[in-house]
Amino acid sequence: MAPVTGAVSRSHPAAAAMLLLRAMAGRRLPPLMRLSRGCSRLAAGSAAPEGHRGAAPAPEGHRGEAPAPGEHRGEAPGGHRGAVPVLAALLGLGTVLAYGERRRRTAEAAQAPRAPRYPRYTRAEVAQHRSPSERVWVTYGTEVFDVTEFVELHPGGPDKILLAAGGALEPFWALYAVHSQAHVLELLRDYKIGELSPEEASPPPGDTGDPFAGDPPRHPALRVNSLKPFNAEPPPELLTQSFLTPNELFFTRNHLPVPSVEPGSYRLRVEGPGGRALSLSLAELRQRFPKHEVTATLQCAGNRRSEMSRVRPVKGLAWDIGAISTARWGGARLRDVLLAAGVRDNTGDNTGDNTGDDREWHVCFEGLDADASGTPYGASIPLKRALSAEAEVLLAYEMNGTELPRDHGFPVRVVVPGVVGARSVKWLRSVAVSPAESPSHWQQKDYKGFCPSVDWDSVDFGAAPAIQELPVQSAITEPRPGAAVPAGELTVKGYAWSGGGREVVRVDVSLDGGRTWRAAELGPRPERGRGWAWALWQLRAPVPAGARLDIVCKAVDRSYNVQPDSVAPIWNLRGVLSNAWHRVSVSVTR
Repeated sequence: MAPVTGAVSRSHPAAAAMLLLRAMAGRRLPPLMRLSRGCSRLAAGSAAPEGHRGAAPAPEGHRGEAPAPGEHRGEAPGGHRGAVPVLAALLGLGTVLAYGERRRRTAEAAQAPRAPRYPRYTRAEVAQHRSPSERVWVTYGTEVFDVTEFVELHPGGPDKILLAAGGALEPFWALYAVHSQAHVLELLRDYKIGELSPEEASPPPGDTGDPFAGDPPRHPALRVNSLKPFNAEPPPELLTQSFLTPNELFFTRNHLPVPSVEPGSYRLRVEGPGGRALSLSLAELRQRFPKHEVTATLQCAGNRRSEMSRVRPVKGLAWDIGAISTARWGGARLRDVLLAAGVRDNTGDNTGDNTGDDREWHVCFEGLDADASGTPYGASIPLKRALSAEAEVLLAYEMNGTELPRDHGFPVRVVVPGVVGARSVKWLRSVAVSPAESPSHWQQKDYKGFCPSVDWDSVDFGAAPAIQELPVQSAITEPRPGAAVPAGELTVKGYAWSGGGREVVRVDVSLDGGRTWRAAELGPRPERGRGWAWALWQLRAPVPAGARLDIVCKAVDRSYNVQPDSVAPIWNLRGVLSNAWHRVSVSVTR
């Protein structure tokens, strides 16, 4: 029996204790509950009937009665007084054996190589899973999650969560505070499938020989049109989520590498006519001039260029509808700085300097961004606009309440409300009053519109004026082209804006390609009467199952300018000023 007991004790310690107890009793043990119940019904000093050691039941009709005088509940009958102590000892032995077995297993587990609980993946492997057909994977910290089954359940809609597919959640969660709640992370844990490989913890070092290696990090939601220089736009699904565009999602238009500027040594040179000049540090710009704030939309001249390319190829970045964004800008009025530099306010005539000639004077800007030859980016605006208090031109050092991000001009940029974004020079190093426009390539040989018949063999850039104020514009941000929308009530969303401060007064929307129209609802605008910022609009309309919708929008500004109905008549070789009716085709599910 000893070998058997020893073998059992190693695998089942409690069973070994029971075997020992049976060996001592010499026969099959009764259930423990019966043992205690039977013991309480035997008179003190009496023996149990043969064959029923310690298991005598009470006679019928006496179950549950009070014990007779002399009975002692819990006392073993004669011949079994040591059974309970022995049982307790053996059960204690079982506990000891079980504890020893646990320690042995723990020690063996500590010595054995521990297999990872989850498989490990590289970021490249995660990036292969970007759609429901390929599974939708995301990362949070160093963990990998398959959220395919959650895509349709996402409160913000499937389009929003798919923006993070194949990449990290953190940049997207940072945009919306609702994600920084414990229950959101707990929900995500249910979808965990793996962990990132240890070598993926930090990004690879940049190439120090690359002039763009010092560029800042960017939000992964941005849709990149070129990496070097960096040019990107927010996805339409996020563009109209709020009236002010988050800094991380504001469209980025860079012509050259982003300069790295030390704010403590920064100086802005301001030159007036006759050699008068002013040099300002960032601190002086903040302290000497009253801070002014303005909410203004900036739009690239090439916004919606991709639509022109579908008519005929054009040269330029293939912007969709997102080369436009809105921010609350803060800084010093350009007018105040020019006056401090000795520029005289003669905005009633064309010169601004009392010289008496009839040329239109300009204010020329140069940035700290430069090409390999050292030539900086430059542009100019008319002096009359620069000196106008109503024009609200800024030397901005804040964007949406924070200092300018590097991609958007840190430490100082120009913001010219109502004017093409190309004139709002970033990383500003100099301001100069001049009797002529900026000699910069981007003022003289770019950002100009031409007749559709002009090609690259016949173009004369000197024959066309530089773009300043932009024409009326609108676009549909939701639903997206080719989407399948549910039957019932459809919500169409978009933006509308017009240059020169001409406020948008109406947006018309058609669901049948322009045969019939409805007026959209314009959202609230913080500064009515000053049309520097866009209007966000939406239209709700019932749609039947199985229908095919050709959604069209067009905006009307305060001067009753309206968008043209098609692209072909406004096509030009640079693909600028694209503002035809915007069209989106969708199907309605049954």
